[in-house]
Amino acid sequence: MDKIKAEEAQKELTMILLYLARFTNNGRLVKSDDVYSWKGYDFDVLNSLDDEDFIRQGDRPSRRKSVYLTETGIDYAKELLEKYGILDWE
Repeated sequence: MDKIKAEEAQKELTMILLYLARFTNNGRLVKSDDVYSWKGYDFDVLNSLDDEDFIRQGDRPSRRKSVYLTETGIDYAKELLEKYGILDWE
């Protein structure tokens, strides 16, 4: 695998962690449920992921403790899992 810049790796790995730590309002991971993740990562990275429509932080991001994973973000995270050879939850 080719080397990538630290900033790009940070963004990709943050997206992977957001996806792997995902949850729904009812606690089960069902396709029809909205998918969220706790946000405890670099704010600049989260803002970048939000700008690219991978996540949504809401109208007042500084007051929210979780982010919403968009369908685009879920697809992107799955691509990254494949890229890094990480298995999803079974």
